[in-house]
This record gives sequence, C-alpha cells and structure tokens, in this order.
Amino acid sequence: MADSMDIDDSLYSRQRYVLGDSAMQQMAQSAVFLSGMGALGVEIAKNIVLAGVKAVTLHDCKRCEVWDLGTNFFIREEDVVEAVHSRVAELNPYVQVSVSTDVLDDSTDLSFLKRYQCVVLTETKLSLQKRINHFCHSQQPPIKFIGCDVFGICSRVFCDFGEAFEVSDPTGEEPKELFIQNISQGNPGVVMCMDSRTHGLQTGQSVCFKEINGMTELNGTTHQVTVLSPYSFAIGDTSSFQAFAHGGIFRLVKTPKTFNFEMMEQQLCDPRLLTPDFSKPEVPLQLHTIMLALDAFQEQHARLPSIGCLQDAELLLKFTEEISRTLKNTVSFELVRCVSRCARGCLPPLAAAVGGIASQEVLKALTGKFSPLQQWFYLDAIEVVQPLQYLPAEEFAPRGDRYDALRACIGESMCLKLHKFRVFMVGCGAIGCEMLKNLALLGVGLSRHSGEICITDPDLIEKSNLNRQFLFRPQHIQRPKSTTAAAATLEINPEMQIDAHLNKVCPATEDIYSDAFFSHLNLVVTALDNVEARRYVDSRSVSNQKALLDSGTMGTKGHTEIIVPYLTESYNSHRDPPEEEIPFCTLKSFPAVIEHTIQWARDKFESAFSHKPSMYNMFWQSHSSAQDVLQRMMAGESMEGSFQVIKLLSRRPTHLDHCLALARLKFDKYFKRKALQLLHSFPLDTRLKDGSLFWQSPKRPPSPIEFDLNDPLHFSFVVSAARLFADIYNIPYSEEVKRIFNTSIWVSKLEVPEYRPAEKVSTDETVKKPDQLKMTVSSEEEREAISQLQEAISSNSVTPERLRMTPLFFEKDDDTNGHMDFVASASALRAQMYAIEAADRLQTKRIAGKIIPAIATSTAAVAGLVSMELIKVAGGYGFELFKNCFFNLAIPVMVLTETAQVKRTQIRDDISFSIWDRWTIFGHEDFTLSDFMSAVKEEYGIEPTMVVHGVKMLYVPVMPGHNKRLKLTMHKLIKPSAGRKYVDLTVSFAPEVDGDEDLPGPPVRYYFRLVRDEHCS
Repeated sequence: MADSMDIDDSLYSRQRYVLGDSAMQQMAQSAVFLSGMGALGVEIAKNIVLAGVKAVTLHDCKRCEVWDLGTNFFIREEDVVEAVHSRVAELNPYVQVSVSTDVLDDSTDLSFLKRYQCVVLTETKLSLQKRINHFCHSQQPPIKFIGCDVFGICSRVFCDFGEAFEVSDPTGEEPKELFIQNISQGNPGVVMCMDSRTHGLQTGQSVCFKEINGMTELNGTTHQVTVLSPYSFAIGDTSSFQAFAHGGIFRLVKTPKTFNFEMMEQQLCDPRLLTPDFSKPEVPLQLHTIMLALDAFQEQHARLPSIGCLQDAELLLKFTEEISRTLKNTVSFELVRCVSRCARGCLPPLAAAVGGIASQEVLKALTGKFSPLQQWFYLDAIEVVQPLQYLPAEEFAPRGDRYDALRACIGESMCLKLHKFRVFMVGCGAIGCEMLKNLALLGVGLSRHSGEICITDPDLIEKSNLNRQFLFRPQHIQRPKSTTAAAATLEINPEMQIDAHLNKVCPATEDIYSDAFFSHLNLVVTALDNVEARRYVDSRSVSNQKALLDSGTMGTKGHTEIIVPYLTESYNSHRDPPEEEIPFCTLKSFPAVIEHTIQWARDKFESAFSHKPSMYNMFWQSHSSAQDVLQRMMAGESMEGSFQVIKLLSRRPTHLDHCLALARLKFDKYFKRKALQLLHSFPLDTRLKDGSLFWQSPKRPPSPIEFDLNDPLHFSFVVSAARLFADIYNIPYSEEVKRIFNTSIWVSKLEVPEYRPAEKVSTDETVKKPDQLKMTVSSEEEREAISQLQEAISSNSVTPERLRMTPLFFEKDDDTNGHMDFVASASALRAQMYAIEAADRLQTKRIAGKIIPAIATSTAAVAGLVSMELIKVAGGYGFELFKNCFFNLAIPVMVLTETAQVKRTQIRDDISFSIWDRWTIFGHEDFTLSDFMSAVKEEYGIEPTMVVHGVKMLYVPVMPGHNKRLKLTMHKLIKPSAGRKYVDLTVSFAPEVDGDEDLPGPPVRYYFRLVRDEHCS
C-alpha cells in the first residue's frame, strides 16, 4: 500500500471518507501489540483489524472458560486455547494477525515492543502497565501507549502518545467554502459573508482566498482571522489594496496541532479527565479512585473482589479511602460496594462501547488524524445496576453457565427478563451486526424461555459492507443481510431464537408488521441509515405503545435516543431542519460549487438512463399497439408521454457506433451548445437593473468546450455514455467501442448540428423542474411525432423488442458498470466549463451516491451504549435512569444526557393526554356516529366536535349535510375492509372560549364489535 492506488476502495470506501488516504496508508504501515483477549481486548482487535492496520499481535496466556462465552463473541464452546486468532484474522485479508502466548511480567525484556507503533494493554496489572508505559514513552520516537480496562460496571481508557504528538487534522471536519459579499479597505479589513451565511470560524484560525475581483492581492494568500460576528471577520490591514469589486471565496486552512502527554505514573495523582455526564461531574474522579483501589486489591491478592463478598468490599473501601486522601476526594461506600460486587463480572455492552472508543485512539496514535484523548476517560453503567443493589447475594452468584459474568452485574432475575424478551430490529447493517452481537452476549430472546428476536433487512451484502459489518465474510457477498446475520449470531449464542425477514418496514408491509405483530413485542430497535424510515418505525412504535431504541452514526459521530412509553418524547417529537435543496435554475444554468456539477451529472444519469427508459416501458405496456397509438394521435387525442416516447423510438440506436454517435452529440449539447446559449442570452457585459454585473459571484460565466478526441476526460465521457446507451437499448457492449471511437476518421464523419440560439434561459430560483410528461406540445411537434411513428411502422421497426428498454439504477460501488465513469466525467467537464475546481472520483462518488462516511469504531460504541439502555427497558426503570448520548470520537467528546420527558397536552383542567395515550371505544353493528360521540363523552368526560378517519372527514359540524351523518352507523361511514376489527380516529373538541381553535385529542381506537380484542389488525 505504497500509494493511494493500492487502497482497496471496494472494501474501504466508507472508511476513506472518515480518515482520508494519508491516514489509511499510515495505518497500513503500522503494527499494534494488543494484550488481553477478554471482552474488551477482542472488541479492540475486531475494530482495528477491520480498519486495516498492517499487523496485529494478539497476546494472551489464559485458557478459555465457559464464563468467556458470555463476554467474547469470537469464542465457541469447542474452543480451548488459541481461540480467537482465526476469527479475528478472517475479518480482513490485508492485515497480518499473529498470536503470542509468551509470559509478559515484571521481568520480561520489553525490547520486542520496539517493532510496534502502538501498544494496547487490557487485563494487565497496574504495576506492569506503568513499567511498559515508561518503556514506550522513553523510546525515540515514542511508542504510543494505551491502557484500558473494564471491571464490571466501570471502565477506563488511558492514553500516552509522547511529549510532542503532532496531529495533522484535529477535528476531521471538511472545511466549507463560502462566497464573499464584501471586503472593506481598512485596518483591519472586514470580510462579510454572502447572504448572511455563518462562517463557523474561531478567532486565531486562518483562511485562504481565491477568485476575488478588485482586491486581487488577497488571492492565493492566507490570513489569520478575528471573529466579529457570525457573518463577518477581520483579516488585518487591507487599506493599501485595490478596492473590492465582486466575487471571491474563502476557506478555512487546517493547521496541525501538537499535544503533550505525561506518563501514567505522573497522571495517577493528577489525572486529566474527560467528563461524559455533567449531571454527575464528580463521578470520573471517583471512578479513577475506585479503579486504582481495584488495582491495589489485585496487586495484593492476585485476584479481584469475590462476587457478593462483604469482607472484600470492606477491604476495597480501605484501599479507596487511602487513595482518596491523596486525590482529595470522597467516594461513597454504596458505590464502592456496588463496584466490588460487580468487579469480577462483565457487562458486554460496556466493553463494546469502551472498545470502540479505545480503538479510535489506536487509529489516532497510528495516523495523527483527530485529537487524541487526554488522558483518562471513564465510562460507567451505574444506572444499570442502581435499582439492583439491594437484591439478595444469591441473585448474583455464579451458576456455571455462559451468563455468569453478566449475572455478576445484573443478577439472575434480570437475566431471565432478557432471555424472555421479544425484540424487533429493523436493519442488519453495521449497527445491526453490532446490536446482534450484543444481544447474543446478553442472552436476549432465548428459545427455551419463549423469547425471540425478529430482524428484517431487504438488502444484499456488498463488499463495501465487510469493512464495518463484522458478521459478514467475502463468501457472503450477494447473500441477504438478515439471514446471514442471523446465522452468524447463532454461532455466537446457539440458544437464541431469531426470525429473519427480507422486508422493508413501511406502509406497504403493514399487513406483515401489523398491530397484532407489534402486540407481542417488548422492544423495537432501529438500525437504519435514513430519517424517513426512522420516522415511520417510530410512529408504529408509538401507536402500539412499544419502547424504541434508536441510534446512528456519521463518521466518528454517533447518537443514541431512548424512547419509552409514557416517559419520553418520541423520535418524531423533534424535527431537524430540512436539507437545503439546490434551486433548479442553479443546477441547470448557474452552478457555483462542485456539489452543483455533481448533482447535475447525477440528474442527467437519472433522466437519460433511468426515468426515460421507465417511462418508455410504462407507455408501451399501456399501449401495446403502435398502430392504435398512431390512429388515436391522428384523431387529435392527447396521450401523456407519447411525444417523448416516439422521439426515443425514432432515434433508437441498433449498433454500438450509433450509441457512440448519441454520446458524442450529448457532449456538444451539454458542454458547448449550453454555454453558447447562455452567453447569447446573457453576454459577459450584461448588467442588472441596479447596474451591477449579471455575471458576478456566485454566478460564473461558462466557457464552451470544443471536443478533443485526445483529451482523456472527453474520451471518458463519450465512451461511458455510449456504454450506458447500449445498456438501456439492450445492445451488447464490449471494449471494442473504445477502438471504434478512437478513430479520427469515424469522428470526422459524424455530423454535429451547428449551434443556433434557442429557448430563453430561466434565472428564477423559485422555479421547480418541469414535468416532461405534462409539458405543452406545439402543433408542429405533434405533426413531427405522427410522421416519426408512421415511418417507424412502415419500416417494420416497431417490434416487441424495440418497444422495451432496460432502465438503469445508479450503483455507485460497482466500478465495472460505467455509472460512476459517466457521472465523474460529466461533473468534471461541467466544472471545467464553469471554472469550478474539480473533485476527484472519490469525492464525486460520495456526493453523487449520498454516501454516509462510516467506521467500525463509532458503530461499536453506539451499539454498546444503546444496548446498556436495553437492560433498563427490560427492567422497567424510571425516567431519571435513562440516558441519551451524543459523541464525536474525533475531538473527542461524549455527552450523556437525560432523555426528553414526554409533554402532556391539556384539553380541560382535568383532562390531558400525551403522544402515548389512546382512547378506546367498543361499538357494534348498529352503533351510530351519534352513539360514538356519546360514548366518548361518557367514557372520557368530553364530547368530540370533529371526527376524522385518515384524510376522510366523518363529521365536521359546519360542513353541509354532516349533521345527517349522526344517524348513520360507523360501519357505513367508515366502510372497513373485510376482516378489519378496528380503526384509529382523530378527534377534536370544542374550545372553552368561542372563537378559539378546536382542541386536539389523542387517537381514538374504535372497535366495530364489543369483543375487546387488542391482538387483531
């Protein structure tokens, strides 16, 4: 992997968008020593091998026990000694994974560590950690050191990357380019952003300038900024520069940052701590104290405190008090006792979360990308065990099975609740795989306890999934994600009951995922990558009063949201601002930034190779006889889409060289004639009514491009477009097309129409893209279409084969299909035409494919965090114990917050409701609308003034004739489908003050018969 060409994009594409190629290559030249293959160690091993380091040595001297089955997802019942090596190694063929079982202790010669760039220790006593850290810190250059542990419900990560660790990119955020409204001449000069866009800068940062007209001295220069407002900043003395005219772009310049680290020995008594939960800011130092006490306990007794042993808890308290005096803090006995009881155990989701965080620190250590952790991070699961601390000791006692480590933390009763849990998980991608692993280790949904996990995902496995979706292997490519993930999960825990589906969860599948289906569930989990699907699943969960765990990632960022019936808001209770759309006229005629040209190229792909072929097929499926279409058109009948379809039929190519000709004509249309038309409509000296130039920032004047066969970009566009035309017209394609096209004689024979000024160009940014099927057609176009169809019929070219096309669906990850070749070349040519800085293929692919950057570290962390909340849901915990989370591992920052409490809407002083409430009315065959309204008043103390079913208004008093409906039966008004047992109605109530708006109410579920059957759909 000596250069960027060696990066396997088909595997690493999503991670490349997070780390960048430079960091990827540094990783691929780095070796890691990882000691300890327990719950935390195996998580770190998984994540860094998926990331693509050069080599990893897995060190462990311990033998596997039954206990390990509940904490290590790569151990099986038949494993004995060398358990995890082969399963870790098969995660990534590019990584060399080796095993060491050599003793590592106070007498070991540490010189062997010099061949590693990073050393990670888990399950290592503190004195040995300090010794190895001292050795690593003293090397030149320093070997990066990470020490991390999980003891029951508490965990820690410590980092030491040396005294001067340089980071090339502290945040990982892509600097945005902003247009300039004005730059003053003065000292200091003040820069104003166009359209009051916020610049997002901080004083002391630097920006570079380009494309400024007038004050050209600034072009290509870099200046430190002083922020004046969200829209303006000062850059120093511009008084001697020329006056600003118009245009210009500025961009943040990333500057490296140096971080200084102290050794563990120095940090023990004066720790630099990250605080994840500001509702308990004292806890990180308390955990630091307790975990140091656990270290002291281990050093003295060569073991951790025994489960439920009060004497060990007292001894741990003494160690804690001694350390507290040095650190000058206090720790409660209750917390010490709780930690002591759980210390030998392990909470697998906590190990997963900390494993994700620690793994990201390994990648930072190897690459210098993102800000490192300084220097301690503590994460706990105190709220998970807080309600359990007064249970009898036998609850936590070992029983000789795979759940002993978990049982030590949460007790037997909670384990049984998890075993009986019935979970519906939507999505089996990266988060889905991590969630299934956590569910397996927690023993959720066991068949012998009538528990079950139902999963669904319609997608097939692609190679790019293998970099994060660790349950999948190369041999699984093109198999369904859900069934493959289910089989892999059962290997981790064969006791589970998993039902795998291949469906989407959407209105079209409500007959499968009906209310009856939801009624048997305890919990819904989303592992989705889009907002629309999340909103739908949330609405179904709320209407069925089921808890929902939502999580998501974008690069190094992650979030979790816990939604619990009657306690919290739902996902739909808050809405992000809608994504800003690019105006149609900007895409069509006035692109300003590279995103515009890429979106334009993607739109051209959709129009030419997807939409038009689909329209063509639909038309001929509806009108199978061309002769009949001709007769109806000649009779003056308007047929939607007929003109576009006939044009496609008359110009349909039959050979590859015809496809090349079509593609060559497209080149002239897109990149020459379009520019000539714009410059004809708006010459360079065109001015607006206020006297300002028409062509000024952000509008860029185009330059026509003359086709050049020897230009690789021109060649790529025509060949890729020809390939796609061949695909949609079912013409066999071969690489021979390149030889045909690469012939100057063939090119010279091609007749390219001469440019003639055409239609008016729209500059209105409010205008939407027109519907091609509904555009008005002139009488001349009608006559031409009829003539073309007559000619096609008379020449016997209207065959069933010619009335079919093959629509293409944009597939960004297949480099052999020509899709990205077309989009990348079309975007680059349009950028060249408008003097916009071009994007490379990787960036073009991300924007065109709307790819979400992703990395295994944040996925593991987010799934671990949300799985800890699952235990609280199973335990029926109170509102104050649930936690939402946002994190950004790049900075790094983690913020744990209380969930948002559900709001109640007041109807009357004594009547209120929340999103979780649902009123119920049971009717019968003769039950009238009047009966319904009386029943609501009798049952709930208030009479409705309006009743709506879906979009149908059943009763609105002011509507003519609606009062007569009061005597009609509900069955006649609603007309339910056969077998439908109930409907949900929307009702509102009269305001207390006349003139006010009607008051809303909860949905009212109306049953058509008296039988109280909640399990029907």
